[in-house]
Amino acid sequence: MKQVIVLRTDLHVSTGKLTVQACHASVAAVLRAKTEDVEHWNGEGQTKIALAVNSLAELESLKKRCEALGILHVLISDAGRTELPPGTITALAIGPADDALIDRVTGFTPMLK
Repeated sequence: MKQVIVLRTDLHVSTGKLTVQACHASVAAVLRAKTEDVEHWNGEGQTKIALAVNSLAELESLKKRCEALGILHVLISDAGRTELPPGTITALAIGPADDALIDRVTGFTPMLK
């Protein structure tokens, strides 16, 4: 079990802002997850992977793949209080879910650096 957080790097925001968006994504997904999935994931150490995409289109493509496979996912949009206009889509949380299932969606997406 793992959770993947995919972040948009084309927004050119501060490291702090990107980190907060990842946190929003992780928490939102866990709050929507099935209790047994969270317990399993928690028991395995709450593995989280941060990945990067270069555009909204790439993020939306991953979201559509999640929908097609029935994987828990949450799209995050910013409230617009600091660096971004309200409603800017910043991140996508995928899972917690089975590693192999998530890899079918994100297997070729690069790590966030």
